[in-house]
Amino acid sequence: MSDLKNAIRDVPDFPKPGILFRDIAPLLRDRFEDTLRALDALLTDEEWNGIDALAGVESRGFILGAALATRRGKGFVLVRKQGKLPPPVVDVAYDLEYGSGVLEMQRGKGRVVLVDDVLATGGTMTAAAELCERAGYQLEALLALIDLKIVPGYAWRNMRVRACIEY
Repeated sequence: MSDLKNAIRDVPDFPKPGILFRDIAPLLRDRFEDTLRALDALLTDEEWNGIDALAGVESRGFILGAALATRRGKGFVLVRKQGKLPPPVVDVAYDLEYGSGVLEMQRGKGRVVLVDDVLATGGTMTAAAELCERAGYQLEALLALIDLKIVPGYAWRNMRVRACIEY
């Protein structure tokens, strides 16, 4: 995974002073297949067989989750920012290290794996996980491309995030 980690670009003071942004655009541009292979390997074949869909968090989670869903022949479910999905929707408010927001999702059913690009403080992942359950899905696993280890040992309901890259 160190070769993937080396491809990530550090952008200091983005989106605001004091934040070190980990830019995954080089992975998507130059190492996308390797990135997907690494994410895919975080689950066993048995786990992949037990899920119906991947739920991706807007926006980079869409890219990763939809590509993994296609690769594995699974469905894809959108976790979007407020006001982007037609009603009816279920919503959850959450706080970030540099703001707050609301995530929305349409109701559904089945077993899902939640996918996002970065686990930082856990605010978005926690809100998205809660949202999946409120919307009627059974959450089977949490995946992130990067775990910044801001919250060491982060878990949601005893479910640890599986990540390819750690800082």
